[in-house]
Amino acid sequence: MSLFGITFAVPLALWGLLLIPLLAVLFVAAERRRARDLARLAAPPLLAYLTNYVHNANRRRKYLLYLIALTGMVLALARPQWGVQEQALEQRGLEIMVALDVSESMLAEDITPNRLRRAKLDIRELMQRLRGDALGLVVFSGASFVQFPLTTDISTAQRFLDDAQPSLISRPGTVIGDAIRTALAGFSDNPASDRAILLFTDGEDSETNPEAAARQAAEAGVVIYTIGMGSETGATIPNYDNQGRLIGYKQDRDGNLVTSRLDASSLQNIAEITGGQYFAGDRLGTLAALEQSLSRLERDTLGEQASAQAIERFQWFLAVSLLCIFIAEMLPAKRQVTRAKPTSPTANIPNQKVTS
Repeated sequence: MSLFGITFAVPLALWGLLLIPLLAVLFVAAERRRARDLARLAAPPLLAYLTNYVHNANRRRKYLLYLIALTGMVLALARPQWGVQEQALEQRGLEIMVALDVSESMLAEDITPNRLRRAKLDIRELMQRLRGDALGLVVFSGASFVQFPLTTDISTAQRFLDDAQPSLISRPGTVIGDAIRTALAGFSDNPASDRAILLFTDGEDSETNPEAAARQAAEAGVVIYTIGMGSETGATIPNYDNQGRLIGYKQDRDGNLVTSRLDASSLQNIAEITGGQYFAGDRLGTLAALEQSLSRLERDTLGEQASAQAIERFQWFLAVSLLCIFIAEMLPAKRQVTRAKPTSPTANIPNQKVTS
């Protein structure tokens, strides 16, 4: 919330300002009631004599100072901010390359809503959970390439992730081995922290020797975590037209429906070679378990990032409040009254002759 160029970090605290006019009304009502009660206590000359030492002006000043102090405290609680200062924030995290299979087999619907969309939803949530880590994305089917390099800008990474579709790569197939090698090339040359590859795929690759690529990753000190998308019973692969309408299911040359099955054993082998772990992408708790596994890796400084921080100004308002309270407490409740000779309050009353 911003007001007159001042930003409040806790704007809800400003509701406390409604107390100020309420207390002012209560103070005024208390003064009037006090005056009425005193008027009933004695006649005006006697009342003036009895209350001559009371410093009524200071009492009203105290009320005003307390109201100002309360206003300052409410504003301080709202944490007013104006102006900015540049700060260099040290970033500690992992280097993580996500390898996402975008082949047509990932459109199979044996997990909801389909393999590819489920994988993208999981990756999006992981990006939120792994804030501070540097993430990059490799997409692959019959070829592989880096969709975006290592970055800590999660919002930009998510926009590129949304664009990952089978239409990105026209060549059919699932080159897991090439995807691993492409991901390895995406890491920095002199990493300060541990590195990991998260492989989201259904695991069907007979072309590029993914286990050999996994051994290359292990030699480079990179851990691979495989997330199997699909089921071992398999599912047919839908075909869509350019408008996204279902027009049938993929068939082989003989006209038989093609069934895509999860190759869990291959994915387990890839993970084990690098000291990683295999996860089933259709099970509850997969993301939490994957996040826990990543938490065991060593995070180090990835670099520094300039950050513009709003300058807190609550100290000024708090100081004013404390000053007002101090002044209010120092104001004397009585005033100095000097009299040459005390006179009786009945001195001005005429003498009456008493007759019997």
